[in-house]
Amino acid sequence: MMSLHFRYEMSPHQEMPNSTTMMGFLLMGFSDVWGLRVFHAIFFSLIYLLTVIGNFLIVIITTLDKNLHTPMYFFLRNLSILDTCYISVTVPYSCVNSMLDSSAISKGGCVAQVFLVVFFLYVELLFLTVMARDRYVAICQPLHYSVIMNSRVCAQMTLASILSGLVYSGFHTGYTFRLHFCHSNVIHQFFCDIPSLLKLSCSNTFSNEMALLASAVGIAGGCFIFIIRSYIHIFSTVLKFPSGANRTKAFSTCFPHIVVVSIFLGSVFYVYLRPSAISATIKDMIFSVFYTTIPPLFNPIIYSLINEQINCAIRKIMKKIF
Repeated sequence: MMSLHFRYEMSPHQEMPNSTTMMGFLLMGFSDVWGLRVFHAIFFSLIYLLTVIGNFLIVIITTLDKNLHTPMYFFLRNLSILDTCYISVTVPYSCVNSMLDSSAISKGGCVAQVFLVVFFLYVELLFLTVMARDRYVAICQPLHYSVIMNSRVCAQMTLASILSGLVYSGFHTGYTFRLHFCHSNVIHQFFCDIPSLLKLSCSNTFSNEMALLASAVGIAGGCFIFIIRSYIHIFSTVLKFPSGANRTKAFSTCFPHIVVVSIFLGSVFYVYLRPSAISATIKDMIFSVFYTTIPPLFNPIIYSLINEQINCAIRKIMKKIF
């Protein structure tokens, strides 16, 4: 295992004996057994490969098929690009470390991982919320759909999500790494995340925990309530449809989104709303796998299996190729 060096610094304005500024950290591995490490690397490499291929296919299909040039598939395409970037931040590095029997990550690499993970989490949450809004307008206000969800509005919402994500991620990353880390340099996670880092700090982390809690409850909770309200209106409208193709089509466009949102928000709430004082367990890593790998992997699978328009587009492209 690669050794990490760290230096001692005393703040001139704050007395903190034995305070340590670490030059790097050690990530938690899934196993110390060589065979299990190889299995982990191969298994997660396959997940990563399937995720990239699946999301890349969604991007190609929604780009080439003119019938899919609608706001719903515009956001699905953006979500697929985002998911590919999101899973690329954590899984490849973890696989390489498993193969090399190394768990080291530099402080700069840890800062970059925290920034990107928080950024992609935030933007994914907003994209899922916007997609719920899109389904609400399409089903509950179909006559005004083209006006409310025009291309300019879609581009503005995407840009607003990205820019606000940069601000949000920058704030939490900077606020976390202003702390001193001296209790340990072992992060009980397979990537750098804020809750795990707060457990290593010898500084007062109360304000960090409150900022994390307030932002999680305010933003994630607000998005969750918005999504729930949207689907209450959607289902009440769909149930008024005469049973048949229209009702089935409406449910088929909503069900994949509901499944993805449930998995994503459930695991995020569990990890980020727990107090940092609670001891790290293998459950933390399992739930982190859920929100870092499962949504990006399942998004293209769920949408391609359930959504009939995606299936038709795939069949068209396959006929042209073969």
